[in-house]
Amino acid sequence: MKENKVVSLEEYRCLAVKKTPPTVLIIEDDEIMRRALCRLFEDEGYKVLSAADGTQLSRVLDDSGVDIIILDIGLPWINGFELATLLKDHDQLKELPLIFISGRTDEEDIKKAFDVGADDFIKKPFDIEQMKAAVSTLMKLHHDK
Repeated sequence: MKENKVVSLEEYRCLAVKKTPPTVLIIEDDEIMRRALCRLFEDEGYKVLSAADGTQLSRVLDDSGVDIIILDIGLPWINGFELATLLKDHDQLKELPLIFISGRTDEEDIKKAFDVGADDFIKKPFDIEQMKAAVSTLMKLHHDK
């Protein structure tokens, strides 16, 4: 026999609301890397938006809310450091978690990434589990604020 459980109105509303998956924005100029990252996070249940460079960013950001940004340093037109500075100056985007990914791994680049607002820096080639863990951890920290 199934037991009926009394739930509060707040619990009911939480159960009744269809939750949308978190959105990952990937800004990576290398098409193969961008597609691989998109596939990785789609397979993990995230909604994924992507852009090849900063010029495509406004179109992508207008489409949907973003929960976390994965950003390459070596982008055409505007590099990742400059783009991160612009994102962190934007009222609606400045609090979003930001992960830099790059093959440029000298200490100066890593320091600069954190100086412009990175929450994490992952070196290419990266371990898939490390990437998934970084995104998951930052998403939890961001939503617990």
